[in-house]
Amino acid sequence: MVLAVNPRTSLEDQHFQVVVIGGGINGVAVARLCARAGKHTLLVEQNDFASGVTSRSTRIIHGGLRYLEHGELDLVRESLREREKLLRERSHLVHPMHFLLLLNEKSQRSALKVRTGLWLYHRMAGKPASAGATEMELKRLERALDAGHRWSFFNYEDAQCEFPERLVVEWLMEAVEAGAIVRNHTEALAVDVAHGRVRGVLLRDQITGRDQRVDATWVINCSGPWADRVCQRSSIRTQKPMLGGVRGSHIVLPRFSGSPSAALYTEAVDGRPIFVLPWNDQVLVGTTEVADSGDPAKTVPSAEEINYLVQSLAQLFPKAKISAQSVKHAFAGVRPLPYSPDNRPSAVTRKHILHDHADDGATHMLSVIGGKLTTAASLARECARKIGLTAGEPGAMAVGPGPALDPLLDEAVLEVARIGAVSEESARGMLEWHGKRAADIARMALVSSELRAPICPHTSHVIAEVVEAYRREFAVTLGDVLLRRVPVALGACWSESCSREAALRIGAVLGWDEHTMGANLEAFEMERAAFLRRVGRNAAAFEAAAD
Repeated sequence: MVLAVNPRTSLEDQHFQVVVIGGGINGVAVARLCARAGKHTLLVEQNDFASGVTSRSTRIIHGGLRYLEHGELDLVRESLREREKLLRERSHLVHPMHFLLLLNEKSQRSALKVRTGLWLYHRMAGKPASAGATEMELKRLERALDAGHRWSFFNYEDAQCEFPERLVVEWLMEAVEAGAIVRNHTEALAVDVAHGRVRGVLLRDQITGRDQRVDATWVINCSGPWADRVCQRSSIRTQKPMLGGVRGSHIVLPRFSGSPSAALYTEAVDGRPIFVLPWNDQVLVGTTEVADSGDPAKTVPSAEEINYLVQSLAQLFPKAKISAQSVKHAFAGVRPLPYSPDNRPSAVTRKHILHDHADDGATHMLSVIGGKLTTAASLARECARKIGLTAGEPGAMAVGPGPALDPLLDEAVLEVARIGAVSEESARGMLEWHGKRAADIARMALVSSELRAPICPHTSHVIAEVVEAYRREFAVTLGDVLLRRVPVALGACWSESCSREAALRIGAVLGWDEHTMGANLEAFEMERAAFLRRVGRNAAAFEAAAD
């Protein structure tokens, strides 16, 4: 069986009312909103959608409890409002999560300050505090923690999006359905500026190597940590840098004895706040804050950051005997925070800023600085208003497709399983990652046993989901599929043998010859290893692997 994938037609000399540079969650949100407002929109991304900062986040949708410490009440209100929208409209991807804030007698924050902050947080959210962890859960956690401290526990609710890559894909598909043209693996070489106004964008298709130029009425630079570089390559001179990059690193570990079932918000060895989260049947710990002005594509966690996170976790759970050898992998991304050389990274605002380049000699160009998963939709609405779209225009301010499908409904799981002749576990996996599109994928799976086969022996996700990624979700490479569209390669059990088995099964359906299969597999393994860095047995080994 050989199935066709999306063709990449030429963009040469086409005119777009809006060109969005950058296909992370902010760029996709902006393109989606502009397309829904009836604007002819092009979205370009130099690598793959959601492959940058979006996939290197802590994967929580939170109201910003920490921002209360810095007095950013407007940002907290905005975040809480957007969190509730995502919980309501994307319930298959964004789930409520119970958090425990932990303090001991050495903590830098007083219990009174925390109680006051949580009271205000719940008031701003417009909902009462939840019942929180049970007495049994707290006792279990207390037994696992360092017994040399007196621990205080504070309950609050936020949310988790385990796979923001899937949220990006859903918004991407909605942008395309509204008429947007989207291109991943397409670099914006430069913005063409003439007589003080943007005229177009020069592009390079990384797949074909072909350069193309498109006309543009508006250009919105959503390239995250690359925003200054886009301007530099386009000879757009700002008075000062727009960005002050801050690297955030995380470590991922297998579940360990005593690992919490709730998300923990606590203090690291230096008193900075960090998260310890259940994630994808593993434990995710982060994040760090280190100034980073290097190439965002090459940023990796330093040995010092790894040790910092390991020590912080080991200090919290001494009985688990956690060490660097416990870490499965580490990853890092550069937060595109506003340039603020006089402030500590933790004190720099997390609120997004829209930089209008009219004063820089490039009218009709905006650069987005900052932003986060939770507030991407509100950022898009602000961009839309900046370029003249108002709520009065049909569909301009639309945010979601209506009530989302709840993947926990047994009836929905049984129906998808019946449609595709797949197991209930596979049907549940389809619903959790594809929502309302799960039924269509199940119908595809019914065509053949090859399409109903699991991607690898350790997952219930099936080859039909891969075919959907190539045919409709604009996947080009194996990494686009296994790390973002159907991100099974982020799972606890994934190994090189899983990669080989997956490539064989996918190649058989897509009609790959031996050379194509080998090239896809090699490129995928290189991308995965560059993203999920293995921690060496000592700092020197890890540093060498990062070079």
